[in-house]
Amino acid sequence: MAGDSRRRSPNLKGTKVGSGGRGRKALEGKGPTPKAEDREYHAAHKRKRAAERLAEKRGQGAPRQAPRARKASGDEIVTGRNAVLEALRARIPATTLHLAARMEVDDRVREILSIANRRDLPVLEVMRPELDRLTGGDLLHQGVALSVKPYEYAHPFDLLEGATPALVVALDGVTDPRNLGAIIRSVGAFGGSGVVLPQRRSAGVTAAAWRSSAGAVARVPVAMASNLAQTVTAYKQRGVFVIGLDGDGDVALPSFELADRPLLVVAGSEGQGLSRLVRELCDQIVSIPIGRATESLNASVATSIALYAIATTRAASE
Repeated sequence: MAGDSRRRSPNLKGTKVGSGGRGRKALEGKGPTPKAEDREYHAAHKRKRAAERLAEKRGQGAPRQAPRARKASGDEIVTGRNAVLEALRARIPATTLHLAARMEVDDRVREILSIANRRDLPVLEVMRPELDRLTGGDLLHQGVALSVKPYEYAHPFDLLEGATPALVVALDGVTDPRNLGAIIRSVGAFGGSGVVLPQRRSAGVTAAAWRSSAGAVARVPVAMASNLAQTVTAYKQRGVFVIGLDGDGDVALPSFELADRPLLVVAGSEGQGLSRLVRELCDQIVSIPIGRATESLNASVATSIALYAIATTRAASE
């Protein structure tokens, strides 16, 4: 009505009466979010529980935890229970021991944990997918992996000290680390003094070589030669007899009569064999008799046969 001074409230459809503060509690937050390891449904909580169960089994305290397994720059990863145990027994400089959660604990794992605890080595328990990633997809890690510092090579002349008579293996162009590991294992099995590798065009002591050697790298020294031909020449000047393994050798292995002398056994790659210069420096080229159906033997097999024959001859002459 015109001139009416009374105010009228606007018609607000759907408005509700206030709670008068009675709903204040519902507007309050629930507090900080719990840590991941405290949430039962979270993977971190499951990892924590698995670590506690493993600690209860071995009774030596819970393993040290870290948010994620990481390989330090330059570190090698040794995998497999035998290889890791041999590395720890030989006090190879390690940085971290990685264990898969809920793994089956056998005598080897117990000894691994015992050595790690005595050396105050960090122990990190991770889920298997994380361990698979850390080992580069190596599914044969058996739930155990060890981060070790880069391998420290010996000097070639160091292999001649303390061995009477010396028995050293030199590899000429062997690029497969699995063959290298197998050769190192054979050298250790048959009383060899060590292995010499050329600096170029050769496999090195990597995690793959560690595994193939079944831990023998921890016992057998490996030397690095900047120039293999010069090293062979230097060995000869020190009274070492050098033989090369080749299918076209002048002397068959059963007829080799100098096994009791200080020896350097040189093996080449399966495809290329011995390089020309190294072959010319050898005092004798020795062949291994094989059937006509087989064209050749790979480096690790040929070296193993030669080392066995030499070790047998030396044992018979004692």
